[in-house]
Amino acid sequence: MTADDLLEIFGAAADAQAAAVAPLEGKVRRARTERAGQYALDVVADAAVLAALAPAGAHVLSEESGWTGPEHAAVTIVVDPVDGSTNCARQIPYWAISLCALDADGLWCALVANQATGERFTAVRGGGAWCDGRPVKPSMVTRPEDSVMALAGIPKHILPWKQFRALGSGALTLCDVADGRVDGFVDSYAAHAPWDYLGGLLVCQEAGAVVVDAQDRPLLTIDADARRAMLAASTPELLDAMRGAW
Repeated sequence: MTADDLLEIFGAAADAQAAAVAPLEGKVRRARTERAGQYALDVVADAAVLAALAPAGAHVLSEESGWTGPEHAAVTIVVDPVDGSTNCARQIPYWAISLCALDADGLWCALVANQATGERFTAVRGGGAWCDGRPVKPSMVTRPEDSVMALAGIPKHILPWKQFRALGSGALTLCDVADGRVDGFVDSYAAHAPWDYLGGLLVCQEAGAVVVDAQDRPLLTIDADARRAMLAASTPELLDAMRGAW
C-alpha cells in the first residue's frame, strides 16, 4: 500500500465522518456520554471512521475507542474522529478529523480536514504539505511583536504578540501555522494526546514550520496516555521567543 492509497482511504474516512455527523442537530448534537469530555457525536463519528479505515488493514489508535485492528500490522493509524468536538456540537465552523499513518520510519502521511468547510490538508513524508492541492508554507515572522498567535489555554506569561486567537482545534491550528494563517501556537493546556497533533505535526514539518513540546519531550509517540504541550512557529526565531510564554 502506498501513501496515495492511504490518503484515499483517509479521504473516504473523512467523508464517512461528515455523513455520520451531519444529521445530528440541536440537543442531540450537544448530547454528552458518561465518559468525561466525550460527546455522543464523537462515538457516532468513531464508528463511521473505523469502518472506513478497515481496508487499510492497519493497527488503529482512536481517541474514542482505543486500539483496534491487527496488532502487528506494518502501518499504524492514529485518528481523532472529531477534533474540536465542542465547536462541532455548537456549530462553530472549526472542527476536524485528523488521521496520521506511521510506519517503521515514523510519521508517513496525514490528512487533517476542516469538516465544517470541507478544506483538507495532506502531507506525505518527504513529499511536502498541501491544502486542497496547493502547497502550503508558513509565514516568515520572527518576532512576537509582529505575530498573530493562536492559543490553547492561558499562557503563564503573556508575550507582546500583535493579536491572538483561541480557535478550539489543535489539529487545525497546527495546519494554520503550516499555512501562514497564524504565525504560532502556544498550547498551555499540556493535555494534547497523539491523536490531537500527529497529523498537524506532519503537515507542519513538511511545510517547514517548527513544532516542539514545551517541556522538550518527544512528540513522536503512540502512547495513548501521553500528553504534550505544543509550541509551533513559523520560524525557529519565533519559536525561541515563544518559549518565554511558558
